[in-house]
Amino acid sequence: MSGFAVDRLVLVPDDIDLSRSPLAGHLDAETYVLGAFNPGLTRLPNGNLLMMVRVAEALREPIRDGKVHAIRWADGRYMLDGWPLELADTADPRKFMLHGGGWKIMALTSLSWLLPVELSPDGLERVAIHYDRAVSPQGSWQCYGVEDARISRVGDEWLMTTCSVSPERHSTTLYTSANGLDWRFDGIVLDHQNKDMLIFEGLIGGRYWAQTRPLGDLYFAYPPGSEWRAGPSINLATSPDGRHWRPYLDPGIRPRSDSVATARMGGGTPPILTDAGWLTLWHGVEPKEIVGIYRTYWSLLDRGDPSRIIRSGGAPLLEASPELTRPIEHQMYLSDVVFTTGIADGGDHYVVASGEADLACRITHIPKSVFG
Repeated sequence: MSGFAVDRLVLVPDDIDLSRSPLAGHLDAETYVLGAFNPGLTRLPNGNLLMMVRVAEALREPIRDGKVHAIRWADGRYMLDGWPLELADTADPRKFMLHGGGWKIMALTSLSWLLPVELSPDGLERVAIHYDRAVSPQGSWQCYGVEDARISRVGDEWLMTTCSVSPERHSTTLYTSANGLDWRFDGIVLDHQNKDMLIFEGLIGGRYWAQTRPLGDLYFAYPPGSEWRAGPSINLATSPDGRHWRPYLDPGIRPRSDSVATARMGGGTPPILTDAGWLTLWHGVEPKEIVGIYRTYWSLLDRGDPSRIIRSGGAPLLEASPELTRPIEHQMYLSDVVFTTGIADGGDHYVVASGEADLACRITHIPKSVFG
């Protein structure tokens, strides 16, 4: 529950026409929409909003003939790879882990591509679904899919960061646009396992800024009694051109030792400038079972030095809403997950876009007064 007057699902799996998918006609296997979620959000020149929706297209029967299968793009087409079941841990419906490599090796039972969905100016009605402008794999660096768009408008240019998945690297890739609707691939901007890259919607001192979130299996301890908890944190980087990035020396937003609700964290919405500073919505994860409980929090950052946190909300801004997902409960495979990924100015409120339960797209109107 959120407690906000306007809070609804605007896109669910059954709204997606897979006959118009980039994968259509490639596979000798039935697929379905595992989720249509985690939408990047921006306002178009015509005043409408655009969501770039992650469509996770999954195999209906990933396990058959004694093997578990993954979808992979190569040489201009999509194909299936089969792994012997005895090598795989299939406890998570979204992926499987492979044994015997000496380190974690994973494959996916789905492949994600990005679908532009145009909404009314308030974000509450669908205007058009632009299948002809879908963003899908086009190189070996994203042979397992393109995930989780975040869109920022800086000046007259739209910048969209995405996560590209492959055995080569789990990288951040950049797409650019002159109109927010037609996207051009512009290269890899952050290398291995750096997720949730969010470009600030505006320059600071003539430079581009971004939040980043490097991942790893090893973190060094803070000293005993520290207010900080070791683990993933939201870091900062700067760039002269939005393409070449250099990590910022001072830390950004870090998990606190006095709370397990944000034991793991990462960026949510691209920071936008307000009178009080840069407003950023981010996710905190409380450990629970396989995935954890995802909630949305907020912070205001200094307009001249975003490493300085002016204030943060203590309570979650958004939590997963069983009431919203009740009509699609039969399709759910996760609970306790809201993953906020987009924000746009709506006048006296912000239009906030989230992925709900890794399944659907949620739009919430949050009054600006919430942030002081």
